[in-house]
Amino acid sequence: MTIILLYLLCGAIAGFLSGLIGIGGGLVVVPLLNMIFRLQGNIPPELIMHLAVGTSLSSILFTAISSTRSHARMGGVLWKYVMGLAPAIVLGTLCAAYLASRMSTAGLRGFFVVFLICIATQMLLDFYPHPRKTMPGKGALAAAGFTIGGVSSLVGLGGGSMSVPFLRWCGVEMRQAVGTSAAISWPIAISGTLGFIVVGWADPLLPAWSLGYVSLPATLGIACSSVFFAPLGAKLAHTLPVPVLRRFFAVFLYVTAGEMLWNILH
Repeated sequence: MTIILLYLLCGAIAGFLSGLIGIGGGLVVVPLLNMIFRLQGNIPPELIMHLAVGTSLSSILFTAISSTRSHARMGGVLWKYVMGLAPAIVLGTLCAAYLASRMSTAGLRGFFVVFLICIATQMLLDFYPHPRKTMPGKGALAAAGFTIGGVSSLVGLGGGSMSVPFLRWCGVEMRQAVGTSAAISWPIAISGTLGFIVVGWADPLLPAWSLGYVSLPATLGIACSSVFFAPLGAKLAHTLPVPVLRRFFAVFLYVTAGEMLWNILH
């Protein structure tokens, strides 16, 4: 029962911060699941990071649908970008899921640490690339989609941390960039979840109630609470100093990266 409550708390924190400052829930879910899985005591250390990443991707399945529908109703989704990026995103996500299965927990955790530091720095500096005036060609979209899908799959995110800056570079205004990014998270989540289920299916060390590298109890707990707390965070975003909060959260990401790096080295 305690573990279930921790899953619900994990989802509540991720959903609230996602709605409040527009960050991907996986930035919180993956480190928290690392801690929760260690507390459980029945998961081998070499599987903890793989289960955390796969479970984070599966939890996005539930939030991506409602988020995309909300943005689409308000005209915030540019479907031409979704259709242009989605095929390469799926390919990149599946390739990365296979790559993750060949990586050690330390290697996967190290990649996540580097990603955290990059995202924290981008948030702290509030850096976005200088926008262009025209939509990139098919080749550029395919390369971007493959990269976004691949990196997102390795770190258990819906891709917003990469797709929003890319869309801003394409000249998309922020509101539509966020809405389009929400729609892009769906192909990342579904292909990433399927990929981590398949590559982990035959692992003999998996705990009970797992589908490959996806923990079903954790997925359901996170999804249930994040769906309720994301709107609360979004509502408070209109009354709280979000730019200041983003900087505080960037510092939190640096601390989280440091803690994970300490575990790798010790």
